[in-house]
Amino acid sequence: MPVEGEGVLQPGNHTTEARKARHLDICLDDDVASSLDAGWSGVRLRHEALPEIALSEVDASTRFLGFRLRAPILISSMTGGTDRAAEVNLRLAEAAGVAGIAMGLGSGRALIENPRLLPTFDVRGVAPQAVLFANIGAVSLNYGIGVEDVRRLVADLRADGLFLHLNPLQEALQPGGDTDFRGLVTKIAALCAALDVPVIAKSVGSGIGTTTAARLLDAGVAAIDVAAAGGTSWARVEGKRSGDERREALAETFAGWGQPTAENVRTLRERFPSMPLIASGGVRTGLDIARAIALGADLCGLALPFLQAASISREAVDALIGTLVDGLRIAMFATGSASLAGLRRALV
Repeated sequence: MPVEGEGVLQPGNHTTEARKARHLDICLDDDVASSLDAGWSGVRLRHEALPEIALSEVDASTRFLGFRLRAPILISSMTGGTDRAAEVNLRLAEAAGVAGIAMGLGSGRALIENPRLLPTFDVRGVAPQAVLFANIGAVSLNYGIGVEDVRRLVADLRADGLFLHLNPLQEALQPGGDTDFRGLVTKIAALCAALDVPVIAKSVGSGIGTTTAARLLDAGVAAIDVAAAGGTSWARVEGKRSGDERREALAETFAGWGQPTAENVRTLRERFPSMPLIASGGVRTGLDIARAIALGADLCGLALPFLQAASISREAVDALIGTLVDGLRIAMFATGSASLAGLRRALV
């Protein structure tokens, strides 16, 4: 039987830094897509043959948690803690700042454990005006990370908010994973009360159900990021990282685990009409973003496409943002929607 806190895999020499570096390689080099479709193709928008607006008039700007963004796009939390991650983060942050979109940094646990890693996370210098979110795993609150640690993390990164990620499946499949999720709601509530910035709860590729969202909102989180199924499968990532054929096969059985993103967004919006909501998980195009907004999302997050672009160049990141925004604005134009609010009325 596994020892509590060690997951189903026996721990080895798995430092946080080494794990993050391996995650980068696997996401870029291997097929780790969820076997479950995000569901965007099933979301139909009404075509307007006579839109009565000019494309130049289409405004994709929005406000999220009080922050003004020029497009409803979030570079989702990915990486940090390695030299390679530092370059990736700088390219992403600089592009986000210029484009007026939001960015989430990777888990700050490595930084809390080793403050010398700050240069691999700290991007505020190249993106002074960007809307920037720090990130920590909620389960870390059961493994020695306290409120003051998180407060210092937010301050060191000069972050505008905090993502608190929930990843029980990933931890269960991870070598040395942290699997004691007991009592976390109370600790999340204490953290939300102690911080001066908004806390956003997010899943890691599996989604968040309505009852869990209700508990999180009661605990004080300001928004929910569904981070649902249809994009990268972190079960598959951990399976490939294990280096064990049997464990990889076990992880593959969970490759389609979770709720499809489109379905999860629709369900949460119906249950919580005014809750700030982020759609992530298999978002790949500007049309996907339009569909998610039509379903009720306020913001859309992408991770792997940005990681792939940032691994090439800053220019590749700029080009990706431009393509996403263009696709979104064309979808808005073709539905006769001069603003994002119009997309809510374009859902078939």
